Amino acid sequence: MSLSLIETLGHSTNDALAAFGDFWRFVGRTLSWTIRGMFSWRNLRLLLPQMYEIGVRSVPVIAITGAFIGMVMAIETYTQFKTIGQEQRLGSIINLSVVKQIGPVLAAVMLAGRVGGALTAELGTMNVTEQLDAMRVMGADPIRYLVAPRFIACLILTPILTIYSDLLGVLGGWLVSVKSLGIPNEPYWIFSAQGVDTWEIMEGLVKSLFFGGAIGLISCYKGFNSGAGAAGVGRACTESFVASFIAIIVLNFFFAKLLRDWYEAIYGIVGIFG
Repeated sequence: MSLSLIETLGHSTNDALAAFGDFWRFVGRTLSWTIRGMFSWRNLRLLLPQMYEIGVRSVPVIAITGAFIGMVMAIETYTQFKTIGQEQRLGSIINLSVVKQIGPVLAAVMLAGRVGGALTAELGTMNVTEQLDAMRVMGADPIRYLVAPRFIACLILTPILTIYSDLLGVLGGWLVSVKSLGIPNEPYWIFSAQGVDTWEIMEGLVKSLFFGGAIGLISCYKGFNSGAGAAGVGRACTESFVASFIAIIVLNFFFAKLLRDWYEAIYGIVGIFG
C-alpha cells in the first residue's frame, strides 16, 4: 500500500513538473512570435478581430462590475466614516481602493471568466477536431497565427478595460455618496484628489498588464492541451479559469509588495492609505 502511494505521488510529481516545463516552453514560443511579428501587417489583420472579441464585447460586463462595486463600497463604508465624523473623506478610500486593488483585480477576474473561457473553448475545439495538427502539416505554426494575436489583444486591452472599470467604479461611488447619502460634492472630490495620486493609478494599470498576459497565456495553453471530446474541452475551460484566478491573486500579492517597496525607496514614506 505504501509503495503504491509513493509510486502514485512520484508519477503525479513528474506529470506536474513536465506540465510546468511545457507551459513555460509554450510561453517562450509565444513571446518569441509576439516580438517578431508585433509590427507585421499580417499579424495586425489577425489581431483586430481578437481585439473586438476581447475588448468591445467585454465592455458591458466590465461596466456593470465596476459601477456596482463602487456603489457597494460607498454603502458599506459610509456608516463607519460617519461614526467618526469623517464622511466627507469617503471618496478617498473608495477611489483609492477602486483604482489600486479592486478595479484591476475584479476586471481581470471577469475577463478570465468571459474571455479566458472563450479562448480555451475555441482553441480546445480546434485541438479536438485536429485543426491544429492540420496547420502544422501545412507548415504554419499555430502559436504564431492563433496564440500570439490573442495574447497581444489580452495584453493591450486588459489595462484599457481596467481604466474603464475604474472610471465606472469612481462614478458609482460618487453617485451613491453624493446623490444618495448626502455627502457634499466639493469636499468629496477634494479629499479624493488628496488620497489618490498618479502612483496609485499607475500601480493598478501595471498590475492589469500582467493580469492580461497571464489570462491570455494560460487560456491558450489550456486550449492547446485540452482532452479529447466535449468533456475534455469543458474540463480545460474550468482549469483555465481556476488557474487564471490563482495567477491573478498571486501576481496581485507580489506586485503589491514590490510596488510598495519601490514607493518607499523613491518617496521615503508610504501614503496614509498605502
